[in-house]
Amino acid sequence: MHEFSEEPLIETRVGEALTERGETLAAAESCSGGLVASLVTDVPGSSEYFDRSYVTYSYDAKQQILGVSREALDEASAVSERVGRQMATGARDTADATWGVSTTGVAGPERDRADHPVGTVFVGVARAAPWGSGESTTTVERYQFDGSRTEVKERVARQALSDLLDRIQD
Repeated sequence: MHEFSEEPLIETRVGEALTERGETLAAAESCSGGLVASLVTDVPGSSEYFDRSYVTYSYDAKQQILGVSREALDEASAVSERVGRQMATGARDTADATWGVSTTGVAGPERDRADHPVGTVFVGVARAAPWGSGESTTTVERYQFDGSRTEVKERVARQALSDLLDRIQD
């Protein structure tokens, strides 16, 4: 599971950064199927900063659990910047966490129903600022990964944690 990792592992560095700041994390995963949560919870002490993960694979789950709008799913499909953004903010807000991270995309082996190529992925990172500050933010990045379904999933999960760490350190 560490085929696409660096030393020290990204999940360890994310845990250290969250612990140092006293911040928390929730994840909303689709194409990574819970792998972000698995990596994060591989780190001893992760219960101090990791709140939960929602594996929202279907449109219904995205809508019912995270509040992703029907319009976003209808207009853009689940593999889109708009849905990635709503998933990240939904995870953050539903869990009342400092950070929400999301993954949505096509792991393969075939294109999705909207004809996105295999490996097309959107990773969202949402930060909750103090109430009343108006400074809460969400970013979404689009990626294209090569490899088998398993390889794409690992790359997506590690990229999501890398994007999160970059935002934490900004």
